[in-house]
Amino acid sequence: MDRRTKILKATAFSTMGIIICLLAAGSIIEKTSGTDIAVRYVYTAPWTIALWAIAIVTALAYMFTIRLYRQWVTALLHFSFVIIMAGAITTHLFGESGVVHLRLDDASTETADAQSPANSDLELPFDLQLVDFRVDYYPGTRAPMDFVSLVSADGTQAEISMNHIFRHRHYRFYQSGYDSDGQGVTLRVSHDPWGIGITYAGYALLLLSMLAFFWQKGTQWRALLRSPVLKTVLAAVFALSAASASAKAPTPPTVDKQVAEAFCDLYVYYGDRVCPMQTLAKDFTTKLCGKSSYKGLSCEQVLLGWLFYYDQWAKEPMIKIKGSQTREMLGGKYVALNDFVRHGDYLLRKSLAARDKNAIAADEKFQLISMVCTAQMLKIYPIPTAADSITGKSTLQWFSWVDHLPTDIDFADFQFAKGSMEYVSLCIAKNDITEAVSSIGKIRARQIERAGTDNLPSDTRFAAEKRYNSLSRLVRPLAMATATFGIILFIIICLMLSNGNMPRRAVATTFTVLGAAICLYITSLIALRWIVSGHVPLAGGHETMVFLAWIGALMTTVVGGIVLLRQSRPTLYILMPIGLLLTGMTLMVSMMSASNPQVTNLMPVLQSPLLTLHVAIIMVAYCLLFFMMMNGLAAIAMQAMRRAGSVSSQLQIERLQVISQILLYPAVFCLTIGIFIGAVWANISWGRYWGWDPKEVWALITMLIYAALFHTRSLRWLQKPMVFHIYCVIAFFAVLFTYFGVNMLLGGMHAYK
Repeated sequence: MDRRTKILKATAFSTMGIIICLLAAGSIIEKTSGTDIAVRYVYTAPWTIALWAIAIVTALAYMFTIRLYRQWVTALLHFSFVIIMAGAITTHLFGESGVVHLRLDDASTETADAQSPANSDLELPFDLQLVDFRVDYYPGTRAPMDFVSLVSADGTQAEISMNHIFRHRHYRFYQSGYDSDGQGVTLRVSHDPWGIGITYAGYALLLLSMLAFFWQKGTQWRALLRSPVLKTVLAAVFALSAASASAKAPTPPTVDKQVAEAFCDLYVYYGDRVCPMQTLAKDFTTKLCGKSSYKGLSCEQVLLGWLFYYDQWAKEPMIKIKGSQTREMLGGKYVALNDFVRHGDYLLRKSLAARDKNAIAADEKFQLISMVCTAQMLKIYPIPTAADSITGKSTLQWFSWVDHLPTDIDFADFQFAKGSMEYVSLCIAKNDITEAVSSIGKIRARQIERAGTDNLPSDTRFAAEKRYNSLSRLVRPLAMATATFGIILFIIICLMLSNGNMPRRAVATTFTVLGAAICLYITSLIALRWIVSGHVPLAGGHETMVFLAWIGALMTTVVGGIVLLRQSRPTLYILMPIGLLLTGMTLMVSMMSASNPQVTNLMPVLQSPLLTLHVAIIMVAYCLLFFMMMNGLAAIAMQAMRRAGSVSSQLQIERLQVISQILLYPAVFCLTIGIFIGAVWANISWGRYWGWDPKEVWALITMLIYAALFHTRSLRWLQKPMVFHIYCVIAFFAVLFTYFGVNMLLGGMHAYK
């Protein structure tokens, strides 16, 4: 390699390193000083644009000097990024965007002015008028399902809704908001006739070149596929430990199981949707004590215990408290409701004023109990109300028996809402189980009569939610068992391989069967949640973690089966505990992401198949990157434990490197494709394909960090097995920060829990 080529290589790679650091710094500046400052002085600053230009020019020149054009697919893959950057700079220099506010009573004018970010008028060269506006709600609720504006431009009428934009003469309009009286809307408008087209052309070329890459001859990928290591992959373990025996300490009084089961069949308006009472009971119990049951009592019995036996339950130390200071203040890790008040003083008052997060969390539980015990949350009576001011249609509203009912309510509805639960309470006090169950059944029949089947979940959906609530109780023991056994097996197999021992094939057989059981269980959870929510369950932190656990279990089962069909090499057995760890840890994170994850109606902007595809592909990438990281840890462990001069251990480390290199290509390709599918979704939903949100920035940083591993022929130091493995371990921290760190530290539009 001549001097000029070395200079080009050093400049291109070092510039990309500087850009990565600059992007990371920009995300911190955005948190401390605001998005506008970060965008103006970091992300789109002249020096940042200059660095991108230097990186692109020197990279192209370096590719030419090493004659990369001979591998035309690889060359096109790199060139697609050049086109994407060209589209981005075109949008930055020539694109315009802003918002326009329209009212139904406004006459059409020659031009409608939209305020641009630069505070200058963006004039529309055509008439634009709001003809109609409506809000579509989920059946039987007041939760918005979609916002729809009917507009007229130059005599052409079109609807604008979430994920459905209106294009007219290179202007694009997006639904952004609406006035409280329903007579006006705010639309986001974008005018970028060239930048989007160029960028999308780059996306298309990128996708095609990535697909063609796997069939291109002479690549490192093809060489890796010929490696003897690729004779087998993965098997996994499943061990579902039985829940520990319930404590024999006295339990507070509650209702009979028959009454509790009948009560959980009631419909309740909760979380902006209609669902079984069992769902509210499960969330209530989990929120208080961290589990969906308590001392052998079902969640329905816990809820009704608080409702009908408040005095006894207020003395029960079942409320889980976080934070050492808050625990010291209230008297322990588990406290009773009465412990919150001492001598008439609410003990959390000062901590709440200081905005202590643990005190706030404890206060939320206190307030939740108050809302349940006073029946404010138990909205079980559907009553038609007056016409909606926006839609003009009569709507259905749900009330509790303690609510102030509408003045125009039918007397029979009033009498039933105020008296039916009082009668159930009387039956429970008299221990008349049969009459209590019968009365609860009459309430359910009344719910169906007054709400109508169109405003209630179908019988299939209702039964699916109850089944989901029951199955989800096994997640905790499953997560703890798989994570624990994964760690133990990881250590044992590392020790065996470092000493040159080969695990028995019966191990693969056992773990393949158990892995299939895990996969079937998680598949059932995902399918049931899909039926209940009405959308693919990939919209939040809890759902994506469960999906990632499903990917791990699926890979464990499929590849474990391959191990049984083909002769396996010793190194590949290290992947067995990795499947366990991935499944167990992601399930544990899914529980920690929210102590009571609710199945809720999806926000209108999230109702897009592109979002589902975006999240699914990103999760596949994270799964593969996790396997690479675990391979790296295994290699580090074997290097530390191997005997001096051991050829066997060194061979295992090199084989682990081959496996990671094979996983690298689909992992980074999936990550890249997922990012750009997300950009297309954002462009359709919000009118911009890149907004420098912290999650977007760190996804880009992660992609650039892992992309370095593709260039081991240029960065020869990455060819060393241990260097490669250590790099994979360190690089995974970027994945962790992208998924968790951004949510906790940086926030942004993509932050969720």
